Amino acid sequence: MNTNIQSILIANRGEIAVRVIRTCRELGIRTVAVYSEADKAALFTRMADEAYFIGPPPSSRSYLRRETIIETALKTACDAIHPGYGFLSENPEFAEDVQQAGLVFIGPPAQAIRDMGDKTKARELMIAHGVPTIPGTEHAIETLEEGLATAEEIGFPVLIKAAAGGGGKGMRVIHTGEEFEAGMTASRNEARSAFGDERVYIEKYIDHPRHIEIQILADTHGNVIHLGERECSIQRRHQKVIEESPSAIVDEEMRRRMGEAARNAARACGYINAGTVEFLVDRERKFYFLEMNTRLQVEHPVTELVYQIDLVREQIRIAEGKNLNLSQDQIVRHGHAIECRLSAEDVRNSFLPSVGRLQRFRPPVGTLVRLDTGVEEGDEITLHYDPMFGKLIVLGKDRKDAIEKMRYALRDFRIAGVETTIPFCRFVMEHPAFISGEFDTHFIEDHFSTERLTTPSAEEYEAGFLASALLTSEYQSRLLFSGDNGSQAGRSAMRSGWKRRCR
Repeated sequence: MNTNIQSILIANRGEIAVRVIRTCRELGIRTVAVYSEADKAALFTRMADEAYFIGPPPSSRSYLRRETIIETALKTACDAIHPGYGFLSENPEFAEDVQQAGLVFIGPPAQAIRDMGDKTKARELMIAHGVPTIPGTEHAIETLEEGLATAEEIGFPVLIKAAAGGGGKGMRVIHTGEEFEAGMTASRNEARSAFGDERVYIEKYIDHPRHIEIQILADTHGNVIHLGERECSIQRRHQKVIEESPSAIVDEEMRRRMGEAARNAARACGYINAGTVEFLVDRERKFYFLEMNTRLQVEHPVTELVYQIDLVREQIRIAEGKNLNLSQDQIVRHGHAIECRLSAEDVRNSFLPSVGRLQRFRPPVGTLVRLDTGVEEGDEITLHYDPMFGKLIVLGKDRKDAIEKMRYALRDFRIAGVETTIPFCRFVMEHPAFISGEFDTHFIEDHFSTERLTTPSAEEYEAGFLASALLTSEYQSRLLFSGDNGSQAGRSAMRSGWKRRCR
């Protein structure tokens, strides 16, 4: 049954909330934001048609308050809720609550989220539907003795993983039988702390793999398509930091086989809406199912650029009950895209978070250069949430051209007030291993050190000093004449045209 969505509450914050708002504006859909005390003057609240306060900064008291978010959607006459990524986006109970409240959940069915969120259940489904999986257990390990026997049967090294979650939490590489007991205990404890579920399972450890994922779209009429692959092997602590599409190691035949495996994975769990099937690829280019992300991915813009498809628009259309616009044979790739995640972290100090006011924020401008961000100049970055403040994406005619574009874009990004990961991104773009395409998930461990970061030239230092001095003078003058005294509320009042409502 088709639904015409007129108003969407965005149950998220930051750059993904801004991203959803931009598509909604193009579609003429009204947007409602919810915000915590820390985000009262954030860009996404200023951009939304309406914004509502839902609690103090801790996410457990604001962005994870399912009942409050749904009540706000109902009170503001919204038709649907878009969960973005993170927070409640992969919470099956939230998806069920949204639907029971008579609202449209812009995402997959709750049961698909539940099945694919349970890693052992997901493995069972993949095996049953012929999707290649890493050798390992089909069920959670009950006892230490069972786990050790399984590990010895598979052969060391093995990987102990949390059954109820991802993101590297509860994950341990075990190289010998002597390490197994301590490793399994640590994995269980971390899984219990992170997910409230201590179950773990075991897989064969694939040494130096590539991490490659396939974007899929599935509608309510049984149509499932894939939009090629994204290379996500540049990672830090199991978190992706740079992504690109297509992958340097995937040819058309491999793309076809991986795409078909991803479509089978979606069909196996009755998937609907946008999702991503992730694979590990070994040195022989054999690929194995890793997990499925039942939401929009952080790195979705690289797919949007090379396939010229607005994935948020497609999410909304699918949620309205419409057929997919394209069939698989109509999907055409254009060029090569690279994305750098930009975080407020001090690269030279173990990537520690960096907080402060963005005294200068001048993104690069160029043909086929895109920045998805949730901040503007003058905004403040705090410790309350993920330090990622934006994603810089470029599209080139080929991989070499895309790397060159990204180098220029990173060089031209003007930012002051916080430390950022831009120096690290520049390091990657200039490293021979990345340029050649010969890298894997151990790139940072194998190649990166702070000593290898390029040092700004004397001219760059001088330009930075002068810009900082000028900016400080300009900023102080603005405060003096506005009477703002640095408060976010005053700054918001100067620039805001949105309607604010408080609970």
